[in-house]
Amino acid sequence: MTTSPRTQVRELRVVLTVPGFDQAVRFYRDALGLRVEEAWDRPEGRGMLLTAGRATLELIDETQAETVDLIEVGPGTSGPVRLSFEVPDSGAMARELAGAGGELVREPVETPWGHRNARVRAPDGMQLTLFTPLGSA
Repeated sequence: MTTSPRTQVRELRVVLTVPGFDQAVRFYRDALGLRVEEAWDRPEGRGMLLTAGRATLELIDETQAETVDLIEVGPGTSGPVRLSFEVPDSGAMARELAGAGGELVREPVETPWGHRNARVRAPDGMQLTLFTPLGSA
C-alpha cells in the first residue's frame, strides 16, 4: 500500500461546543474518567483536550442507526452523532454518570454483537453508548 496524504491521519478529535463548560468537565473528566491532555483558559475562551484511549470512527447508515437505537433504547434516535466508550462495567459507569448530572436513558442490554451496552444522555444533550464486551466484566 502506498502512503499518501489521505492515509497519514494520526489522530481523531471529536470537538463538542458545550454551553456549560464546567459541568461538561465534571461529567467527562471527573465522572467518565477521561484524562486531561491539555487545558487552557484564555480571554478568548476555555478548552480542554481529554484523552479517551484508542479512537475509531464508526460510519453507519440510517438503517443501522435505527437498529442500534432500537436495541439500546427502543424507538427513537440518537441523532447524527453519538459517542461510544468501551468501559469495564457499562452498568456501573452508567449509574456513575447519571449521578454526575447525566440522564440514564436505558440500563445495560446484551447486544447481538456480544456487548453489554447502556445509554446515557450527557448534560450537554450528547448521547453516549457505554459498552462492555461480554466476558470482560
